[in-house]
Amino acid sequence: MMDKVIPTAAEAVADVPDGVTIAVGGFGLVGVPEILIDALLEQGATSLETVSNNCGTDGFGLGVLLEKGRIRRTVSSYVGSNKEFARQYLSGELEVELTPQGTLAERMRAGERASPRSSPRPASAPRLPTAACHCATTATAASQLPVRPRKLVTSTASPT
Repeated sequence: MMDKVIPTAAEAVADVPDGVTIAVGGFGLVGVPEILIDALLEQGATSLETVSNNCGTDGFGLGVLLEKGRIRRTVSSYVGSNKEFARQYLSGELEVELTPQGTLAERMRAGERASPRSSPRPASAPRLPTAACHCATTATAASQLPVRPRKLVTSTASPT
């Protein structure tokens, strides 16, 4: 049987390439893989797309990668009060896809099974990768942002 234990966070993220999509666990500020995020910051990967409940806060969680300009796109259900997030979004530096929490969870679950999405999505919304997701761990509100949208794609699930 193969040993799947990786002794250090640096080794765990050593092969994460630029431009990859990473799914990052946690809810709000709880359960965030801080050590892996810090290791990824040290590793130097850029142009990342993150799929997570949120994009961290100023100086914490994914916020540390955001502050260093390492995230180019995020798929999140909550944007919170992260000032750097708002600045990057409003200046067009950060592409944001707001997705309802349940839809985000279903998209990730479908991706884990490498199956087609189980919920409808707008034709303009890109499909999350089903195979090439590096997972950092197992798996606010937009109305608070000033109105000046930039490349915002929303996903909504139809009631069934």
